[in-house]
Amino acid sequence: MDTTVIKALTVLEALASSATPLGVTELATRLGLSKSNVHRLLQTLAARGYVMQVDQRYTVTTRLWELGAMVVSRLDVATVAIPVMQRLVAEVDETAHLSVLDMAACEVVSIHNVESTQPVRAYSRIGQRTPAHCVATGKALLSMQSPEALRALPEELQRFTPHTLHRRDDLLAALETIRRDGYSTNIGEWREQVGGAAAVIYDHAGRPTAALGLTVPVERLQPEVMARYIPRLTAAADEISRLMGAPRRPG
Repeated sequence: MDTTVIKALTVLEALASSATPLGVTELATRLGLSKSNVHRLLQTLAARGYVMQVDQRYTVTTRLWELGAMVVSRLDVATVAIPVMQRLVAEVDETAHLSVLDMAACEVVSIHNVESTQPVRAYSRIGQRTPAHCVATGKALLSMQSPEALRALPEELQRFTPHTLHRRDDLLAALETIRRDGYSTNIGEWREQVGGAAAVIYDHAGRPTAALGLTVPVERLQPEVMARYIPRLTAAADEISRLMGAPRRPG
């Protein structure tokens, strides 16, 4: 067996099983490896997007979620969310999707979707990556990140349409509103004719684990439509969170 691969997987497993980021020295001590060896392995894993550095420590990213649709479909949040998503789509007849955040790349990854029956509809494929700063699921999950992580974003973000929030300060102000309101919206910020809304799903420890989104053609996304959709969306996200064992949130 290739010992370098084994060591890299051991490092990855140690980070994945830790509730908090770990430093090079701590990892080396736990795993019985030299600090220089651990550092090289971490740099390789970071270059491939599997780990990220947070305040001189390291933690895993969601890159592993991309290793296959079959693996992703067995993740607990997707399994729990499917019937709730199906009921939501039956109510509003717009496409619902479930996404997770890859903060290292500032992207969200779609892990499940339920299609609308509308002849004109928006869709996303499982495994699809989209820029977090200009889609509703991404902004919902970004709003739950630490101030330090958000300040590490570039001052100028990629602009995709005239509506994209491409300045970091403008995005941070929007995230404050999203955090307060409990949902996010997107009106043509990534693709000009596509919008939607999203709300965060929490796991048993109260951690933001995914976001539930509705994707809607902008032509149908009128204020009165949003007023009908958003309560149903947030209720569905809350239901999935409860099924995941999340503690009741204040308010």
